[in-house]
Amino acid sequence: AQAQAPTTLSAHEALNGARAGTLLLIDIRPPAEWRDTGLAQGALALDAETPAFEVRLAGLRLDHPAKRIALIDRSGALAASVRTKLAGRGFRDIVAVRGGMLGPGGWLAEKLPVTAYP
Repeated sequence: AQAQAPTTLSAHEALNGARAGTLLLIDIRPPAEWRDTGLAQGALALDAETPAFEVRLAGLRLDHPAKRIALIDRSGALAASVRTKLAGRGFRDIVAVRGGMLGPGGWLAEKLPVTAYP
């Protein structure tokens, strides 16, 4: 049996993957939060609450079949639940960023770079 792939990444792992081009980092928070904190550097802004979220995500998956997708949110909880939901619908290779943008051990806590939105 294959070992279970990890379902989470640290913020540093996500940044390194995005920089290396092996990972698609997607910020799934609402736009008000993007404006508030900026986006994780290298992240695509894609609000999980929009009706087209899964369609857009499927499109990104088709455009980048070899890349793992990492979801980042405010604290890690939404990303984990969205990841579980998507895995149930057949999405593979999706991970959540532990701590999100604002949680302990998350992106801002680790002082990782952000990009202003928009």
